[in-house]
Amino acid sequence: MPRLREVPRAEADETVVLPLYNFLFGERDPVADPGTSTGTPGDWWTVFANSPDTLKHAAQGFAYYRSPDRKLDPVLREWGQAWAGWATGSQFVFSQHCKSLRGLGVSEEKIVALPHWQASDAFDARERLVLAYTDRLVMHHGRVPEALFASLREAFSDEEILELTYITCLYFMHGVMSRALRTEFDDRDDPITEVDAPDGFSAERFVQS
Repeated sequence: MPRLREVPRAEADETVVLPLYNFLFGERDPVADPGTSTGTPGDWWTVFANSPDTLKHAAQGFAYYRSPDRKLDPVLREWGQAWAGWATGSQFVFSQHCKSLRGLGVSEEKIVALPHWQASDAFDARERLVLAYTDRLVMHHGRVPEALFASLREAFSDEEILELTYITCLYFMHGVMSRALRTEFDDRDDPITEVDAPDGFSAERFVQS
């Protein structure tokens, strides 16, 4: 379960939270009767409902990237969002944006290839540029080589690059927050733990060997 309290329908803020609950869950109390149309529990929303201002700000971000005013190709945007999920280890962000890619008509071959895009010939030159840049944003925290950025500017306008940078970093944040708060598909134990040694193992002899 999430690490923060979930806000039930009866306690939801009427101005910000309740309209979103109605849109996503209908008349259900999402705490007592969880679940969304995409198969997630929906607890990202019920946790963010602890701070209506925070939820409102996040929802405005969703409206921003989905706006028809955006100049960046939505498929390229989704590659950035999906890779942000994969690279941060957020199963929630990765899963949701794989679904979005399918909704935009992207082939299953390409979606399955995303985790190893560097070695795949499924992606065209523009997609590879986007993925290389988003990898530098997420995995290297913005350390982008000048040669890569120069190639990006040859292929995209300044406005497109700014949109890609902002949206990718936004989903880097969402992936990190989802893991930290253990919401949705990120409610799982860290897989990196010590494996117990067999009976009779001597740590002292191991160090000395």
